[in-house]
Amino acid sequence: MQNSMFIEQQDPEPYNHSGDVRKNFVDDDGREKRTGTWITASAHIITAVIGSGVLSLAWSIAKLGWVAGPAVLIAFSFITYFTSTLLADCYRSPDPVTGKRNYTYMDVVRANLGGRKVQLCGLAQYGNLVGVTIGYTITASISMVAIKRSNCFHKHGHHVKCYTSNNPFMIIFACIQIVLSQIPNFHKLSWLSIIAAVMSFAYSSIGLGLSIAKAAGGSHARTTLTGTIIGVDVTASEKVWRAFQAIGDIAFAYAYSTVLVEIQDTLKSSPPENKSMKIASAIGVSTTTLFYFLCGCIGYLAFGNNAPGNFLTGFGFYEPFWLIDLANLFIAIHLIGAYQVFCQPLFGFVEKWSSKRWPESKFINSEHGVNIPLLGVHYVNMFRLVWRTVYVIVTAVIAMIFPFFNDFVGLIGAASFWPLTVYFPIEMHIARSKMQKFSSTWVWLKILSWVCLIVSLVALAGSVQGLIQSLKTYKPFQAQQ
Repeated sequence: MQNSMFIEQQDPEPYNHSGDVRKNFVDDDGREKRTGTWITASAHIITAVIGSGVLSLAWSIAKLGWVAGPAVLIAFSFITYFTSTLLADCYRSPDPVTGKRNYTYMDVVRANLGGRKVQLCGLAQYGNLVGVTIGYTITASISMVAIKRSNCFHKHGHHVKCYTSNNPFMIIFACIQIVLSQIPNFHKLSWLSIIAAVMSFAYSSIGLGLSIAKAAGGSHARTTLTGTIIGVDVTASEKVWRAFQAIGDIAFAYAYSTVLVEIQDTLKSSPPENKSMKIASAIGVSTTTLFYFLCGCIGYLAFGNNAPGNFLTGFGFYEPFWLIDLANLFIAIHLIGAYQVFCQPLFGFVEKWSSKRWPESKFINSEHGVNIPLLGVHYVNMFRLVWRTVYVIVTAVIAMIFPFFNDFVGLIGAASFWPLTVYFPIEMHIARSKMQKFSSTWVWLKILSWVCLIVSLVALAGSVQGLIQSLKTYKPFQAQQ
């Protein structure tokens, strides 16, 4: 958001100057003109929500069974859509159509609740974003490694270990992100999100197709109404912990509230942003649920209670190897875009804070035009260049040192799911509507919030247990097996 902040500081009232040519390029708040629609917002949502986790849903369904698994999927789809509509109405205050814009989740909480809740929101949101970007670095490298291992298995046989290090691929991923991180803000990111959304459909469809082929090919995998069987597949304690982890995986697979407000801030004001955002949320959540349901249920049908954690990177399939390679390439491309969707709000927060803290600094606030052949003039901000590059490098190094950091991401996600997806949207809706305490609507909203808190705590316990198990076998810089 550096360009928009620079314009705002130099000319806070652009419309007061007759003949000012910039009035065609800025919105009513003096910021860069927003051009997003429900289509681009839907692409952002799908990019943020449908991650490589879609391919682990067969594992989640296997831990919960045919009854609880689909029920949990449906329940969280409704909860996510409902709370997203509440949050969409909070973008402008006090009126959802004509009120003052709130540019970030923290701004929304500040305008509607205030106090220490603003700091708690920031801690949950930006802590989650940092964890997700580190996790995506790891996950993308795993998909790249899977391509190399797939070719190795095809050439030498499935019994060969085919050890491969993730680190070179993490470096490649980081180099790509250093370049893409120079995209100034969310407003310039629509093309990348659309590409990433197409990739997510592509690899999900491949995984779905392979599962259908395996199930139709006479595979008689054992499936049950309650999932994995105690004494046969797992011990009693493993059944409980893995069920907790499965619920957490499904719950956090839907969460995009961390970036919802920032996505909404890309929308043009006609039709009203909250109306467009609700349409985008409906499309995003329904599309996600359809893919989750198909991949999870048909994947479970194909693999049964022994479903792998991710049947494209975990080698639930070995052949056709070229199709496995293609799917993993799509995963990597998708995560390249998803990384940007999640890190842009963090970039914007740091740059906005720094601009306010040092308003006279040319290093922080000045834009320098660079003429790039065939691409035209690109504006470079030195602070943006340095700080974003450092951030990408640091996340890559942490990912290389702690390759099991996905457990930490689950931990951070468990801690942020309830406040960001459920608690704040509900509390802000109650405050905005001046809802009477202990009214029927107030009571059921509070019950929903408390139930989701319990689910979040259960998932948190599962994530902690998973982290402990990872630490027991931790070996830094170990090659992927």
